[in-house]
Amino acid sequence: MQKIKSVKEFVEKMDAAKKVNPKDLSSDQDLSIGIMNLISIEEHLMFSGAKTGKHEFYDQINVIRDMRKRMMQKIIPSYEGEVWCISKHLLASSMRLFEVGTKALAAGDATQAYELFDESYALYCIFWGLNMGMLGGDGADLKYVKKSQKKPVKVAPAEMPDVPAAGGMAKLKNWVKNAVNCCIE
Repeated sequence: MQKIKSVKEFVEKMDAAKKVNPKDLSSDQDLSIGIMNLISIEEHLMFSGAKTGKHEFYDQINVIRDMRKRMMQKIIPSYEGEVWCISKHLLASSMRLFEVGTKALAAGDATQAYELFDESYALYCIFWGLNMGMLGGDGADLKYVKKSQKKPVKVAPAEMPDVPAAGGMAKLKNWVKNAVNCCIE
């Protein structure tokens, strides 16, 4: 395989792989945000039931949970091990850190807010890396994999372009930034 020389060339190769990918990642990104909110609704129903003593709140948890499970199956149709549960917790944690960050920002603590936003986004990127088959080996060594209907299109780590501060997380964030874009129609 030939080494890719630039980020632009890498993005072009990833775009070519996306064209044969049956997953519309922009819709999946919107759906993942919806799933985050469904998880939050489940949590709020539990806390509302506990705080008010009204079991009607508890009774709605399964309705929302079933909807969340159906939506997750659209993004995670098959998995091995505990990927399903890990994915749910990655999305839930990402959403919670984002919410705490917005509260810190509103309270005037921009430094804390920015740190929380970065951590929230890191968890979100791990979710996509896990569900797009990009996390390899020990979890820090990333490989780029795009699945098509016929066979995976792989870009070996040796082919990846040099990315500034290219640690595993930086590469994953760069991939999510370019491939999982909700603004692509």
